[in-house]
Amino acid sequence: MSRVILFNKPMGVLSQFTDAKSPTERPTLSGFGLPKDVYAAGRLDRDSEGLLVLTDNGKLQARIASPKARTQKTYLAQIEGDPTEADLAPLRDGLILKDGPTRPARARLIDPPSVWDRDPPVRTRQTVPDRWIEITLTEGRNRQVRRMCAAINLPCLRLIRWRIGDWTLDALPPGEWRDA
Repeated sequence: MSRVILFNKPMGVLSQFTDAKSPTERPTLSGFGLPKDVYAAGRLDRDSEGLLVLTDNGKLQARIASPKARTQKTYLAQIEGDPTEADLAPLRDGLILKDGPTRPARARLIDPPSVWDRDPPVRTRQTVPDRWIEITLTEGRNRQVRRMCAAINLPCLRLIRWRIGDWTLDALPPGEWRDA
């Protein structure tokens, strides 16, 4: 039987168990007591937080990570600016990034979610408002949510992956994991 683990990846942690590319040690998954023989199904950027699914099942791992499978991934993004629902239309329609067109995403404005404080805190500017949006993708390109937000002039200040398929973070604190 396959093992599936849900991990709340803190900001600043790499989505891998080793860091051979850096001359200085950066935090990796190896520092969180995760079981051996599980691997991340997809990636989450070092400066992003939230749900990372790990499994010992290669087929499941490939299915979650593959854009062809269209696994839904939902993100909570704190963005700079005060958009209207209409300003999010390009996200819903799909837009053109340097690596090609994106699939249409679900995007909506949300109230600030009840989530953990980030360390370090998000920088805030007194003269520029910020809002939260929820974005659901069915593909997972490198830094896609950040690039999509930037393309519509809404820089992403904080990004939390909340859901992958049917799995969610629920009340899982940063740096903690549980079996699914």
